[in-house]
Order: sequence, then C-alpha cells, then structure tokens
Amino acid sequence: MTFDLSGKRIWVAGHKGMVGSAIMRRLAGEQCEVLTVDRATLDLTDQRAVLDWIQRARPDAVFMAAAQVGGILANATYPVDFLRDNLLIETAVMGAAQSAGVGKLLFLGSSCIYPKHASQPIREDALMTGPLEPTNQWYAVAKIAGIMLAQAYRQQHGCNFISAMPTNLYGPGDNFDPQGSHVVPALIRKAHEAKAKGTPVTLWGTGTPLREFMYVDDCADACVFLMKTYSDAEHINIGTGSEISILDLARTVMQVVGYDGEIVTDATKPDGTPRKLMDNTKLHQLGWRPRTDLREGISKAYAAFLAGEGRGLQG
Repeated sequence: MTFDLSGKRIWVAGHKGMVGSAIMRRLAGEQCEVLTVDRATLDLTDQRAVLDWIQRARPDAVFMAAAQVGGILANATYPVDFLRDNLLIETAVMGAAQSAGVGKLLFLGSSCIYPKHASQPIREDALMTGPLEPTNQWYAVAKIAGIMLAQAYRQQHGCNFISAMPTNLYGPGDNFDPQGSHVVPALIRKAHEAKAKGTPVTLWGTGTPLREFMYVDDCADACVFLMKTYSDAEHINIGTGSEISILDLARTVMQVVGYDGEIVTDATKPDGTPRKLMDNTKLHQLGWRPRTDLREGISKAYAAFLAGEGRGLQG
C-alpha cells in the first residue's frame, strides 16, 4: 500500500523541534501543502483544542514529531513531565486524527523503548521482553504507550497509523542546554567551551557504553519514505547499523571542533544502557538506507551550533 503525498495537506506536529524541522526541510521537496501550528496557538496536551484545530485544518496526513524530550539528567529531574506530557500529546493527536478522518499518521518514538539488556542488534520484536533502562524509563513508557495506541486505533478503527523508532539523533535545531541535552549536542558544547578555555572535556560515566547515532535529516528522509511506503501494525526501527563508544564519540567531536585537549571521565555519573544498536534489516529490506556518516553529520551539527541553530544556547 503506497501513500502519495502529492497534493496532500500534511501536518507536522512539533515542526519547530529538531526532528520536526528536519521533516519540514524534507517535505519542501514534495508536491504537498505543509501545515504547522505554534505551541503558543495550540497546546498539544489539550485534547479538545487539538480536536477543534484538526477539524478546521483537515490534514490528510500527520507526522507526530512533537514530544517532551531530554537526556539522562532531564529524565531524572522531571519524570512526571516526561510521562504525563507525552501521554497527553499522543492521546490528543491520535484521537483527533481518528475523529477527523486523517488518511495516515506516523508516530515517532525512540530506541529507548527497548529493554536495557536486549540482544544486540535490537530487533523490533524485542519490545517489552525485559526491564527498561531506569534513567529514561518515564519517556520510554510513554513512547511504548504511543506505539500501542497507534496499533489500537488501527485494530479498532482501521486507522492507517504507523510507528517509527529512530536511534539517537543529532543535528541542526538540537538542544544544547547542558542541563537537558543528549550526548552529541552536550559534547559539541563541552568541546567548544573547553577549547575556548583550554580545559579538559568531562564525560559522564566511564565512556565505554556503545551507541548508534543518526543525522536528523537522514531520519526525516526515512520518515517520509515510510509515510509513502509502509503500512503495518508493527513499529519499525530507523538507524544506521553502526555504533561507537562514548569515548570515541568525544574524540570525534573534539577533532571536528579542532581541540586536542584532555578527556576526563566521571565514573560517579551513570552510564545508562551499556550497548544500544538497532537492527535495521526491516527498513533496509524496504529499500532505504542513510546517507550521512558520523563525522560528516557532526561537522554539520557543529556548524549549526556556531550559527546559533539550536535551543539552550544562552547561558
């Protein structure tokens, strides 16, 4: 089943976020009308308001890129926000999409949905086969609920709702706030500031965990590809198939920044999941692969940081 975007009205929910803005850039190459609405105008946690808006706007398809996101520290500090707000967004947007007869919806989740000690690389069927990583379980539970809700709408109402689970993303529009950022933007900011001061770059944890990273515009391209070509109840992984230790990631970031200073690890801070590599066989078999390698993507992300294209750049 293919879904042609030509001539369609496409709502990108969360269009100002990193993923949402990347989807906006990608949709510029499609013959479609893109719909957006600012947070100040529409609170996506307000079910009645979302329903009223979507019934007026009448989109043909929805990319659900809106979410409350953050790193380990933010998850630990604001567990209620991560669980409650994401659940409210999911229920409001999906419920409104079903009521308004939206033709297709793509729910964007996260690789943190998988068990902490899932077999590697992680297949889609590893979902709910073991305990979650405690440092981001609140966000993970909300995203699992989103997957199940999309499946429930498909089963009960016949809605063409699909779910995609990207690996760790980075790029233009990322959050560089040291209190709420993920590892790549955090390292970019740390390395940049350490270079200016001539100080060491400190890593949380031991630096040994292995992670997979994808440039956000590749993820956006995969999302548009899936919107056009995929229709099934099971969620689908979006990743690169490559992994790197946090320590080697820091070295790569410092090379891009142009700083050869010292790297210090802080073992009093949590490492999180020891390894997280996604199995992308399903997506690859559909005919899609990423284009941007890690060093190229980090160079683009650093250029965006220098240009002020991100959040949390003040202070």
